[in-house]
Amino acid sequence: MQYTSPLSVYQPSYERSSVADAERRLDAIARLLDSAVRIPGTRITFGADAVLNLIPGAGLIAAKGVSAYLIWEAHRLGAPKAMLVRMAGHVCVDAVLSAIPVVGWVGDVFYRANLKNMALLRGHLAERRRPATR
Repeated sequence: MQYTSPLSVYQPSYERSSVADAERRLDAIARLLDSAVRIPGTRITFGADAVLNLIPGAGLIAAKGVSAYLIWEAHRLGAPKAMLVRMAGHVCVDAVLSAIPVVGWVGDVFYRANLKNMALLRGHLAERRRPATR
């Protein structure tokens, strides 16, 4: 009897036109979480992730839940397992930083896990769009 992973049921299910839509949507979510607001007179930006983490416990869970959604969508878009693990690592580092009071608030401004994850996903999707050369 062959083992079938529960995740194997969810094969990449996007058509070509909707991949671009999904990429734009996920990019908007990542920007909202990591860099939606710019502090006037500076180049410093922060997002909902930093604001949510001001709420002890629940904010951390909510912010990382949305980050996990980005990883899930990357899986649906066909990202390789190694990339998904790397993306999860970014979120774990962010979660550890965010769990530390005061330090985590500052860390959320400077460590942008979701934007890093979207850069990885954009690279993967661009590679897939590139025609195969022989």
